[in-house]
Amino acid sequence: MASSLLALLDDIATVLDDVSVMTKVAAKKTAGVLGDDLALNAQQVTGINADRELPVVWAVAVGSMKNKAILVPAALAISAWAPWLVTPLLMVGGAYLCFEGFEKLAHKFLHSPQEDQAHHAELVKAVSDPAIDILAFEKDKVKGAIRTDFILSAEIIAITLGTVAAAPFMQQLTVLSGISIVMTIGVYGLVAGIVKLDDGGLYLSQRQGAGALVRGLGRAMLSGAPYLMKTLSVVGTVAMFMVGGGILTHGTPGAHDVVHHWSEAAGTVAAVGPVLQAVTPTLVDTIGGIIAGAVVLAVVTFGQKLLGRKH
Repeated sequence: MASSLLALLDDIATVLDDVSVMTKVAAKKTAGVLGDDLALNAQQVTGINADRELPVVWAVAVGSMKNKAILVPAALAISAWAPWLVTPLLMVGGAYLCFEGFEKLAHKFLHSPQEDQAHHAELVKAVSDPAIDILAFEKDKVKGAIRTDFILSAEIIAITLGTVAAAPFMQQLTVLSGISIVMTIGVYGLVAGIVKLDDGGLYLSQRQGAGALVRGLGRAMLSGAPYLMKTLSVVGTVAMFMVGGGILTHGTPGAHDVVHHWSEAAGTVAAVGPVLQAVTPTLVDTIGGIIAGAVVLAVVTFGQKLLGRKH
């Protein structure tokens, strides 16, 4: 009896250890999506009155959990009855990441700052116009953010599923559920902090009786908030190419071996060989992601024009 109990405890400990390791791996692989997820969701509340920012973020977070409540069972069903779909889904998710990243680059170069400023001014005007139904405006914002979250959540779940595809059902369920909860709390907790960062900075900078250091911190927070958003957007875009390109590279037969040979060749360069060998896979994934994103964007753009002409 004692030996059976010890064996059971050992099995439980092993399962928990496996779950912990796979969760860490899945979290690392989905980190590229999160940078973009943070920037996108923080931007979704642009134009919302300051006192309504947190309720809107909360509404989107609830919608995100509902999205994952749909996606996790779907992922488990695919793993159980159609495991051959895991790799194609990962490839589709990787291609979409590259497409989304390249679309951001294309938007930056094809749209002038004046157009972006005009769009922002339109949002501000909509909020300040008394004829606008603020609740309806918020609902539209929330729906748009939840749609964006569904796509990003699907990417996260697909990547996580690829990590645990060969694991037993209970480990898959635990890891997928754990990643869903942790990512939702982490992303929307940080989004809430980001959108209220300027309010916190304003409070500190105007706090009565506060020292120069506290007021200086408040002013730094106020001035740094826009740069934080820009940094998140840039880092998220780069990470999308890295992660998306890596998925496509690992999913393409023979590509992984080619990258491995290139890395070994780069390692033979005098003085900087070890550094080049370490960064070559990441560089190849990133460049491959940019190329893939350009190709997918070209196909999508051509398809939209073709369908538009037919219509």
